[in-house]
Order: sequence, then C-alpha cells, then structure tokens
Amino acid sequence: MSAGRAGPASPGAGWPADPATASTPVARTAPEVHQLAVAAADCAELDARVSVCRACPRLVAWREETAAVRRAAFADQPYWGRPVPSFGPPDARLLIVGLAPAAHGGNRTGRIFTGDRSGDWLFAALNRAGLARLPTSVAADDGQHLIDTRLVAAVRCAPPANRPTPQERDTCRPWLVRDLHLLRPGLRVIVVLGGFAWTALWPALGAAGYPLPPRRTPFGHGATVDLAGLSIIGCYHPSQQNTFTGRLTAPMLDQVFAEAVERLRESH
Repeated sequence: MSAGRAGPASPGAGWPADPATASTPVARTAPEVHQLAVAAADCAELDARVSVCRACPRLVAWREETAAVRRAAFADQPYWGRPVPSFGPPDARLLIVGLAPAAHGGNRTGRIFTGDRSGDWLFAALNRAGLARLPTSVAADDGQHLIDTRLVAAVRCAPPANRPTPQERDTCRPWLVRDLHLLRPGLRVIVVLGGFAWTALWPALGAAGYPLPPRRTPFGHGATVDLAGLSIIGCYHPSQQNTFTGRLTAPMLDQVFAEAVERLRESH
C-alpha cells in the first residue's frame, strides 16, 4: 500500500484490518445487499461483505472521488474509499449506532469514527467509561480495541454533505439488521448517536425480530426506551456543530455512557 496512492483501497491488497479479500462477494443492488447480509454467517463475514458493497451509485461515486482527490491536509495519505464496516467484538453487549462515515474520517482511515473530531470526542468518552483501550482512534492499525462494545453506522458509506437519502438508508438497512441479529444473544444496550440513526434503528430492530413499542419515542439526548431485555439510549451526535456550540459537552457524553455501563452491570 503506497503512502501516496490515490483512489479506494483494493480488497485484500494489504490495508490494515481489511476484512475482505479479492473473492469477497459484492452487492451491487438492494436485493443483493439483503441476500448477502442474511447469508453472512458471522460478524467477520458480514464486515467483509459490507466493505465491498457497491449498491448505491451516488455514494460509490462520492466516496471514491473523495479518495482520489483527497483533502489537502491528507494529500500524502492513502484513503480507504470503501464502505466502512462495523468495529468491535462480535459478542459485544453494547452497540453504538451512528449516522455514516465522515468523508475524511472513516472514509480515509477505514474505521468508523476514526481520524475525525467526532471520533476524538467519542473514543475519549468510551475510554473514560472503560469501553475503549485508548482515548484516541487515528488509524486502522493504531492498537485501539473496544471492550464489550461494537460501533456501527446506519449508512456505511460517506455521503455528500453528511446526508444520505432515504433510499440509501433503506438499501443499507440489511447490513444493520444482520449486525443486530448476530449480536442479539448478548446485546443489552444500544446507544444511538443523533436523530438520523434513531430513525433508522427502529425498522432495523423490527426486521431483526425485536418487539417494538406501539408508539415510537421521539429522539432526544438521554431519551430511553426499554424493550424486552434491551435498553436504547439516545445521545446527541458528537459532530463539530454540536460540540463547538456546547449542545453536547463531555460531561453529557460521560453521563450517557455511565448509564449504559450501569445497565450492562444490571443485566449480568
């Protein structure tokens, strides 16, 4: 992998922690996403299939253009330029659901919430809560490790202006559904970052077999929904807009993850 290489990383070509190989099947349509997600035997296979998906033409074009052109600050660095798989152990009891990878964060590094300011806030909070080995996440080979926690995105490709379309959200849903299904035996808490992820989660939970409440609770920071054996907690997204304006502070993040950890303890 050349440091100055432009364009997306080829599956199996040596990118650190690349879950895919040249023989990983590629979804090119929404029905193929569903087919390949359902057939993924475990999280490792699911992550590999996610990482080569090409089902949304607009997102494919954007993520690859971003990887080829690159931001000036990262002009000498290679870009992942592919869908960003989930990160964390396959038996995690805590799931964190975000919106989508950042164009110059996860789309550059190949790991969700890695290499951008939102990730700086999130991983620092996870480390303080005892859920991450390191307080930073800067690259796929930096030694970071999540503890009893898995990170996913509602949409796995970086979208233009951080705004996936409803169709792109729905096309990507089977990947999230399969994550939820595979985690279900031990999953006890879900922390949802932002209103987009909150909206995307509920139909995915239903498709994964969870009983849904008759009325959907509106998103809010600290909003909590208790299902059968599963607690869902809303949290403002650690975006620059929220952290710069003080809408989300470090103590607010800490409070959410303290609540999540406490609920994990109670579930033992």
